[in-house]
Amino acid sequence: MQVDRQQFLDQGYLVLRGVIPPAQLHQVRADFEALVERQKTIWAQERAPGDPPGGVWETQRQPRLVSYNTLIDAETASTVEIWLQENTLGVSRQLLSVPEAASVAGMMLMCSPVRDHGPAEWHRDVHPIDMAPLAGLQKDLLENGPKYVQWNIPLYDDDVLWVVPGSHRRLNTDSENQQLLDNPRGSLSGGAPVELNAGDAVVYINYLLHWGSDYSAKMRRTIHGGHSIFPYYPDISFSAFLSPDARATFAHWHKKSAELQDWTESGLRAVIDGDVGAYLAALEAIQPGVGEDGKMVLSIYLSKAALHIQVVKHLDSAADGDASSSAHLCGISEEYRRRAFQPHPLSINWGPRFAQRFTASEAVVLQRRFATLDTKLQAQQEHFAPGFQASPMRYFFNEMPAGFTLADFIASWG
Repeated sequence: MQVDRQQFLDQGYLVLRGVIPPAQLHQVRADFEALVERQKTIWAQERAPGDPPGGVWETQRQPRLVSYNTLIDAETASTVEIWLQENTLGVSRQLLSVPEAASVAGMMLMCSPVRDHGPAEWHRDVHPIDMAPLAGLQKDLLENGPKYVQWNIPLYDDDVLWVVPGSHRRLNTDSENQQLLDNPRGSLSGGAPVELNAGDAVVYINYLLHWGSDYSAKMRRTIHGGHSIFPYYPDISFSAFLSPDARATFAHWHKKSAELQDWTESGLRAVIDGDVGAYLAALEAIQPGVGEDGKMVLSIYLSKAALHIQVVKHLDSAADGDASSSAHLCGISEEYRRRAFQPHPLSINWGPRFAQRFTASEAVVLQRRFATLDTKLQAQQEHFAPGFQASPMRYFFNEMPAGFTLADFIASWG
């Protein structure tokens, strides 16, 4: 399946017909429904006091099977292998910034709720607390292409998703901001429905303004996830159920992930050592061919990694009774602590185990080296920008630090 990459970069999404051929649709539905039943059993067992018998299945506006690869067996392995086909992975290879690095990044299934919940809020899938400001992400995208592409593949006809074409390339307009402030769940000027028949797909850039227009009880089973240039599967035991080729593919991605983590460590150690050449070499290894705007985004991701390492190390020390670490943690928000312990490979956050590669004293040096960049990414007070799935925070949602370049960041190590 050949696609128009320039059209994708211009409008932010592509609709692809017949990604799951009609002849395969019945079996694919049955395989996914088996996973739904397994997850429903787990949710019923995990329900909180006062929850209905089905737990999450009965309370969520969009029950979602997250990382459903943990539920598969030999009979349902097709639900994973669907991500490795030419009309999924092959398409993403045509779109991503480093085609040969394309790997599966999350495998989920979005389901209809048991009762109507109405529309969600318009948003972009960007989190300033652990990513870069939107303007920086957009410059990187236009310079290098996407690091990640997102997919929806409905198993039943689906028109829930709406998008604002082209919005991935720009910040919100004043009119959009006002509409989102007035009613973030209402229709938005320029918005368009993505109308998909069962087996069709939409692949899109996650910076695009998009909307879940109606989470109703109408039957919905939509495969959701994506492909990334930064693979991360800490446990690939599920691959034992896959075909030999698929098993080898996940093993290759597992090895590549380990190499990326080593290069991330190398980049951070280069900052500790003040070794500019080693730092630039690490950026190139993490994303081959990356331009200056992309290097700045990677540097911001590494600054977040430095903060995550600091949080983990301080928590370790506080658990050991270090009063100074306990006092330090009082100034760190609960949200940031959560992010430090939740891997987010799209921003090369490899989780708390990665933090153990560094000592507490190295974490202090990293904090010092990245302090100037981190400060420039923050406002004096908490604020909020419409169109983001986030609470008010000090980190800038939209704008990059004015006049602050990669060379300035390196100079700030001094």
